[in-house]
Amino acid sequence: MARVRTTLVVQNTIRLTDHLIRVRLGGPGFATFRPSEFTDSYVKLVFPGPDGEIMRTYTVREVDRAAEEIAIDFVYHGDEGIAGPWAATAEPGDSIDMFGPGGAYAPRADADWHLLAGDESALPAIAAAAAALPSDAVGQIYVEVAGPADQLAFVHPEGVELTWVHRGDAEPGEQLAAAVRAGQWRDGQAQVFIHGEAQAVMHDLRPYVRKEHAVPAEWASLSGYWRRGRTEEGFRSWKSELAEAEKATPAGV
Repeated sequence: MARVRTTLVVQNTIRLTDHLIRVRLGGPGFATFRPSEFTDSYVKLVFPGPDGEIMRTYTVREVDRAAEEIAIDFVYHGDEGIAGPWAATAEPGDSIDMFGPGGAYAPRADADWHLLAGDESALPAIAAAAAALPSDAVGQIYVEVAGPADQLAFVHPEGVELTWVHRGDAEPGEQLAAAVRAGQWRDGQAQVFIHGEAQAVMHDLRPYVRKEHAVPAEWASLSGYWRRGRTEEGFRSWKSELAEAEKATPAGV
């Protein structure tokens, strides 16, 4: 990610669901923001902390060039965390700094079908990807949310089936992993995008995609956005430990 620091100003906020808040950011700083061509475009937002600045990673839901605004959706669970409470109290005129954007995934036109899955944290990237799919695209989308009140309508091709997975009292990611595994695996070359709670993505669904269905790495974007019980700093340490462990494991094991 280009380390360009941009200051944007809150234009407005809207409560999309009980646990999702959209913040639109613009102002003079938009002129220095360079939109990414990827649908998983992300930025690192800078928040003040007790011991200095704290960065949190968020997906850009959309870029409105005419209005000179970007939209970011925040998962909100009361006073939990840093970014959610900020979004809940943000008012027009407030400013926030960010680095980015970065990104690595966009739907490929040469895929035979598409599989997209994730939880609330991945919903902005999934919705952006769904909007970018060709009108004749086919595939499956699975989104895990707490319950029916957290479902959020978004545009997707008619041939791409959307399944909402309700978490209920289960651990985050468990119901998503079960739904994806129980769902249809189509013939032909799949392009896969699965992001969300890391335990479900990295330890369950990644082996399902990469090993059981032999999807090559260049056709699969699979990664955790967060890890239950860990801060973002702790999650980054966990990802580093996982990467080192995988390097030490012989191929095919």
